[in-house]
Amino acid sequence: MEHASTPPTAHPALARTVASLQPRAKAELAELVAFKSVADPDQFPRSECEAAANWVAEALRTEGFQDVALLDTPDGTQSVYGFLPGPEGAPTVLLYAHYDVQPPLDESAWLSPPFELTERDGRWYGRGAADCKGGLIMHLTALRALKEHGGVPVNVKVIAEGSEEQGTGGLEQYARAHPELLTADTIVIGDTGNFRVGLPTVTATLRGMTLVRVQVDTLEGNLHSGQFGGAAPDALAALIRILDSLRAEDGSTTVEGLAADASWEGLQYPEEEFRKDARVLDGVGLIGSGTVADRVWARPAVTVLGIDCPPVVGATPSVHAGARALVSLRVPPGQDAVEATELLTAHLRSAAPWGARVEVEQVGEGQPFRADTESPAYASMAEAMRVAYPDEEMQTAGMGGSIPLCNALSQLYPEAEILLIGLSEPEAQIHAVNESVSPQELERLSLAEAVFLINYADSKR
Repeated sequence: MEHASTPPTAHPALARTVASLQPRAKAELAELVAFKSVADPDQFPRSECEAAANWVAEALRTEGFQDVALLDTPDGTQSVYGFLPGPEGAPTVLLYAHYDVQPPLDESAWLSPPFELTERDGRWYGRGAADCKGGLIMHLTALRALKEHGGVPVNVKVIAEGSEEQGTGGLEQYARAHPELLTADTIVIGDTGNFRVGLPTVTATLRGMTLVRVQVDTLEGNLHSGQFGGAAPDALAALIRILDSLRAEDGSTTVEGLAADASWEGLQYPEEEFRKDARVLDGVGLIGSGTVADRVWARPAVTVLGIDCPPVVGATPSVHAGARALVSLRVPPGQDAVEATELLTAHLRSAAPWGARVEVEQVGEGQPFRADTESPAYASMAEAMRVAYPDEEMQTAGMGGSIPLCNALSQLYPEAEILLIGLSEPEAQIHAVNESVSPQELERLSLAEAVFLINYADSKR
C-alpha cells in the first residue's frame, strides 16, 4: 500500500542505538576477519571455514534465531541458516551475506596483516572487512537495534554462504534441492556497495560469470631452447596467442559470437572518477569502447586470472611442453551464462595455433541478474536511505561483479523482491590487497536496513 515518505529527521533514537552498537560491530568484525576462511583447501585449511561458519551459527543463536543449521552444500562447503520469527502475519525477509573471502594475494603488500582488523586513516582494514563479513555484521547490527526499539517487525531468515568467492555453486544447488528453505517476500543481498562513499546506492544489475581452465599441450616434454627453439612448438607461446585473441586492439572483449555492444542507461561513471577508483597509472589508457558504465555494467569482460608457467626466478632455457591459464568471463544481463561458456570454449579451441592441443574445463558459472526497481521494497528502501543519508537521494547502479545465488533465488521465488546493498564501495578495494571498510558506511547502512524493515512491514499491513 502507499505510504508517506519518511522525513530525514525520523528515527533519531534508532540512529543513536545503531551508533552505540558500533564498538561491538568492530569487535565482532575483528573476530570474523581473523578466520582465514578462503574456501579452497589447497590454499588454507578447511578448518578455517568451519570455524567461521560456527562463529556465524553461534551469533545467530545468541540473537534468538531458531532452526540454526550448518548446511553441507554439494561443493563441500557449509552455509549457515537461521530463522527469527516476527509478529503473526508479518512478511518474511531473507538477509544474505557470505563469510568466505578471497585469498590475501601478496601478504607482503598489505600495510597491516590481512587477517587482523586494523584501523588506519578512518577505515578498518582486513580481508573480508567489506566483502562480505562486514555485510553479515551489518545485518546483525540492524536486527540488534530493532530489538531495542519494539522488536524486529518481520520474520527474518539469514543465510551466510560459505563459497561465494569460489563460484562453485554449492548454495545454489542446495537451494534448488530444498526450495522451501529460503522462501521470502523480500530478499536483501548485503554483498554490493554504494557507488561512492556517502552516496546511497542499490544495485539493479549484476553480470554473471563463467570460469574456465585452459590447458595447452604441444610436446611430450620440455626441450632445450637452443637445440630445438625455432621449430619446436612452444605451448606457452601458443597459450599467449590464444589469450590475446580474446581482446580487440582497443582491449574490448572479443569472444566469437558473443555480443559486446550493449549500452547502460542510467547513472554514469565519469572516466576520471573511474581512473581514480581503479588506480590507473598516469599515462595508461582505459580499455574498451563506449562509456565506462557500458564497459563495466552492460558488456562482457574477459580476465586472465592466472597462468601456470615457470616464474622468472629459476627459469631454464626451455621450450615448454604445456601451459595452463584460468580465465574469467563476466556475462552481462540479457545474455545466458551457459551459452557464453559454450562460445568461450569454442573460441579458445579455435584460436589455438600450430595444431596445439587445447582442453577447456569449466570450474564455475553464474547467471546474470536484473532486479525489479519498481517494486514496493525499493520504495521502502529509498525512504530508509533518506534517514541514513539525509542529504542524498538513493541511486540505482549496475555492478560488474557476480553473485550467482541471485539468479537462482529469482528463479525459485519469482514473486520475491530482491534488493542489493552493501559495503563494497570503490575505496574498499575488495579482492585486492589492503581491503577495507568504512565504519561510517557500516553505521549508515545498518541504520538504513533497520528502517527498511520497519517501512517494509508497514507497507504490508
